[in-house]
Amino acid sequence: MNPNVVVKPNLRIKAFYLFFIITSLQTGSGIMGVPRYIFMEAKQDAWISVLIAGGLIHLVVAVMLVILNKYENADILGIQMDIFGKWIGKLLGTGYIIYFFFVLVSVLVDYIQVIQIFVFPRVSPWLLSLMLILLIIYAVSGGLRVAVGVTFLFFFFSLWLLIFLYKPISLMDFEHFQPVLQASPAELLRGARKTVYSYIGLEILFFIYPFIDNKRKAKQSAHLGVLLTTFLILLVTVICIGYFSGRELVEQIWPVLVLFKIVEYAIIGRFDVLVVTEWMMVILPNIIFLTWMITYSMKRLYKVPQRKALYAVGATAFVGAGLVKNEVVILNYIDRVATAGFWIAFVYPMLLFPIVLIKRRKYTKQKDGKD
Repeated sequence: MNPNVVVKPNLRIKAFYLFFIITSLQTGSGIMGVPRYIFMEAKQDAWISVLIAGGLIHLVVAVMLVILNKYENADILGIQMDIFGKWIGKLLGTGYIIYFFFVLVSVLVDYIQVIQIFVFPRVSPWLLSLMLILLIIYAVSGGLRVAVGVTFLFFFFSLWLLIFLYKPISLMDFEHFQPVLQASPAELLRGARKTVYSYIGLEILFFIYPFIDNKRKAKQSAHLGVLLTTFLILLVTVICIGYFSGRELVEQIWPVLVLFKIVEYAIIGRFDVLVVTEWMMVILPNIIFLTWMITYSMKRLYKVPQRKALYAVGATAFVGAGLVKNEVVILNYIDRVATAGFWIAFVYPMLLFPIVLIKRRKYTKQKDGKD
């Protein structure tokens, strides 16, 4: 398989949109509970763990861009085949498909559980799963540009939620941050690793890069997207530490959503219900692009028509999201997905980096020798 992808002009997107795609993919269901997990490792120094994680993610982005720029217009599927050969390359590409599917189901079951607890406790998860799957199919069937358009619009439609964090900010107790720098380097690093589930989605860069028209600006957009994600995780982590006591924060599964419970307006009975409903605009870009990457990979590797792949993925995800119901099972499942994400999304590019450099250097020497 040719590592380079031929993309028609009408399917290309501007690098400008990469900022919204990366930010939207990384601020989905993970950000709802990430302050709790970081705090459990680094305590009041959890905010330092967020900064460490942000710096490391920028490094991963830089490495991914160097790998991609070693080719004319390639995606990770083509690069793997070029580096490892057809069969190993296909096997690794299939690993991406399976991984994205498990991430997709994790986002679905997590959000369905949130809806059941905060809004509709008696509604069947099967019905909620069906509604989300239908939205996915509708958006992905329109193609990449429709998915990008939905992400762009929903980014601004959901941005207003940040305004209502003023209330918990006003009630923060800054003594909760004392004493500073008590966490050991190992605890800070473990806290940084707990941010992984929130940063999952960065892999989109490996798949969408061939579709970017002005690639010279992709670097800036990608890093700005990660920077905004880091800021948002840092913001909610600082607010949660300042607002909750240590024991309260550990007991909250979704502390970020709980922050909105204290916001009250006379015309709105429960503001947190409105937030959970609005959060669908945060979740949808996640599940849309995860599904797009799965179907795109199936088409690229196995020549499966993307629409047929979409229906198959939708049906399988519907069953998976409907079957996983128990809270403990869901939390364990998400934890395992986060562990897989750490190795696939962040460690693997670092391991692939020197191999690509060596391979492309040999290719360049051979090419120059023939000339």
